[in-house]
Parts: sequence; structure tokens; C-alpha cells
Amino acid sequence: MPHLSKDDVHTALAANRDLASRLQKVSACDGHVRVTMAQPAGSNPQAGEIARAGAEATIRRHAAESGLGIETLQVVLVEAEGAAAGASSTGERPTVNQPAGVPLKQASSSKTVTEGSTASGSGLPGIQHVIAVGAGKGGVGKSTVSVNLALALARKGHSVGLLDGDIYGPSAPTLLGLDGMEVQLHQNMLQVFNVHGIKCMTIGKLVEPDKPLIWRGPMAHGAFKQLVEQTAWGELDYLIVDLPPGTGDVPLSMSQMMKLSGAVIVCTPQKVAQDDAVRAIRMFQQLSVDVLGVVENMSYFIGDDGKEYDIFGRGGAEMMAQRMGLPFLGAVPINMALRENSDNGDPSANFEDEKSPIAKAFTKLSQNIENEVALATMRSGRTTLSVS
Repeated sequence: MPHLSKDDVHTALAANRDLASRLQKVSACDGHVRVTMAQPAGSNPQAGEIARAGAEATIRRHAAESGLGIETLQVVLVEAEGAAAGASSTGERPTVNQPAGVPLKQASSSKTVTEGSTASGSGLPGIQHVIAVGAGKGGVGKSTVSVNLALALARKGHSVGLLDGDIYGPSAPTLLGLDGMEVQLHQNMLQVFNVHGIKCMTIGKLVEPDKPLIWRGPMAHGAFKQLVEQTAWGELDYLIVDLPPGTGDVPLSMSQMMKLSGAVIVCTPQKVAQDDAVRAIRMFQQLSVDVLGVVENMSYFIGDDGKEYDIFGRGGAEMMAQRMGLPFLGAVPINMALRENSDNGDPSANFEDEKSPIAKAFTKLSQNIENEVALATMRSGRTTLSVS
């Protein structure tokens, strides 16, 4: 197998103007490749790291597509004056796995995206309402609820975006069938995926799918900030934000960046899930974010014979919501079709039969959330969307 050459590296990076402009030096010998990228003095360090990791992913992808071998590949980031940044003098990679794929614009310049733009209810240009979907623990179906809620709102005629903000475990690429799509960059802005009647952006399409994201708090904050501010969302009635589970850095970052219309908490009926959901609710309340209500996911199982089975103790999350004085937004069942459609990346199939339990559950959920958003908006003194 022929090895990757210097010319191959230049060819791989030439298609991306930002990466090509950063390229300083390439050395290649018998498959051992070292690439030096520029970090402009005084620029945001994380933006440089994202570009460095993006260059590495781009080079490896080009090599794989061209049938070229790589023994070792080092992509080193150095400041313009020559001092190392983000890599040691020996060229070793940082120990933290950085996002790979399409590099994002530097966070320090992202203010130009919002300054001078028309104000909106969310504080983001063109976006009226931002709804966070959170959960106290993983595995409760938060991402499934986020995706199908977005589709249900879109089917009612709203312009809807979905931000997969689950930095550590993005699910949108699978749930929305994005595997064959590539992120496009235009004027240093990420272009959304238009799928199933909604607009979507996910960190899952900016990283290598099999690599873990081992990020400390500031890194997660920076990545989420860039996803929010450097995605070309256009005009939206609703932006649904699928959060990581728990009460970590991303919800805090989100509350600082934008004005939320409210948060939706997803919980399964079990007591152990309720305990963690209460913590998530208290977090949003401490951040002065309206909790729009609670969704009980996997409320019951529907067998092929149509019979319902309360395998997790149906009604537990509803009782928790009542105890905390919060609206109960609805119960979502689980059945084979929902699982199959999720695995196949075809959530639109959940709505083909409007009378199916899944379609009815998410349609009712979207209506209840519309109503709660309208009430929350009225309480805050802002204008609202009309609610049918």
C-alpha cells in the first residue's frame, strides 16, 4: 500500500479554507507524517484545538478514501511566534480527545453573529422560543422525546430546530439518520441538516463516531457555545435543545447564553429515576428557568396484541410532578415500532398513523408544551406564539 505523502496532506486540507490557511509545514517519510498548524497569537485556544483535531480527521479520512497508508500521524498546533500551543515540543498530542471533523469558527469572534441582529424572545437572532429537554439520569429516553417532540411541533406548522447538545453522548446522528451526511461550512457558519421537516445540528457529526469525548468543563462549555452561536439556524419558532443527563456544565452554560422559554424533564416511572429527576428540576429552578413540566417516558409497554403492560410502574413520574406542583405533560408508551424507527433513523414513521399510541402521545405532548410555553411567556411579559 502506498503511503500518505506531503502532497496528499495539502490536497486533503485544500478543500477547507480555514484549515488550509492554518497549515504551516508538512513532513512525510515512509508513512510517518507530521503536520504543523498555526494558532494565531491571542486567539481562542479551544478553537485552535478544534481546528487541529479537524485537520487530523480530514487527513485520515482522505487517506482511507484514497487507499493510502499512515504509520503515525502527528498534528501539532503552534503559535504564530513559534511557541507550542496545545502540543508539547516533541509533537505529542494533547491527552484530552478533542472534537474532530469540521472546525468551528473561533469563539472569540462569534459575537459578530449576534450583535446588531433583531432581538427575539430567546436572545438569539431569529429564534423565538428555546426549550431545554433534560433528565436527571441517562437511559430514560430524553433524546427520543426531544426528536419526536420536534417533529410533532413541525407537523403543526411551526419552524423547528433541534440542537443535539448532549456533548458526551450525541444521539441525533442515529435517531435522525444522519450517517451519510457531512457538515457543510458557509462563511464560517455551520449549515443545519434539513431532515424530517426540522433543522438539526449535532456535535455527533463533528467528531469521530468511535472516539470518546473526554472534556473538562471549560471545553464542554466552549463546544456547546460554538454549536449554539455558529450554526445558521435561520428563523425558528422553537429550538429544542437535547441536553446531557444530569446537572453538569452544559445546562449552566445554556442558561448563561440564552433566554429559555422553559425546560422539560423526562423521567421513567421508577423511583430511582424520579430521585434524579427531582435534582434536575431543582437545578433549573435555581437557574431561574421555568420548568414547563414532566414527561413520563416508557410509561407502559404495548405488546403486539395491543395489550398494555405497566412494566416500570406506570404513573410514578406523574405523581412526582404532582408532588412538586409541576404540570404533567404526558405519558409516552414504548413499543416495537418506536424502537425500530429510532434505530432506523426514521422518526417520521412514528406519525404515519395518526391514531397510533405513539403518534397520539407525542401530538398531545407538543400541544401541552405549546400551552405551557405560552403561559411562561405571558408571565415573563414577552409576546407569544398563538396557541390553538
